Amino acid sequence: MAQLNINQRQAGDVTILDLTGEIRIGGGSTDLRNAIRDRIAGGSNKILLNLAGVKYIDSSGIGELVANYTTASRDGGQLKLLKLTDKVQDLLVITKLLTVFDVYDNESEALSSFK
Repeated sequence: MAQLNINQRQAGDVTILDLTGEIRIGGGSTDLRNAIRDRIAGGSNKILLNLAGVKYIDSSGIGELVANYTTASRDGGQLKLLKLTDKVQDLLVITKLLTVFDVYDNESEALSSFK
């Protein structure tokens, strides 16, 4: 089973989650959900997902991105995406979700957008 590794960093009041692996039904999507919801429950409502190391996202993973975006927004927070791979970007274009998420190629630009 493919794994999703999640490493957390802080940049001021923004929590950056560096993701590596695959976001798919089972472990990856559940791990992502838990990581984001734990941060939100702990008061970190500005979250940047660095997807540079994500090789694959299935429909369950897409569902988790949308659900967590909604959860963060509902709680007055923001969830933004950083460094999409070509495969992930194509998937977000096909599903028309690229228009929903704020997506950045540059980390400093992404961090500035939270202010």
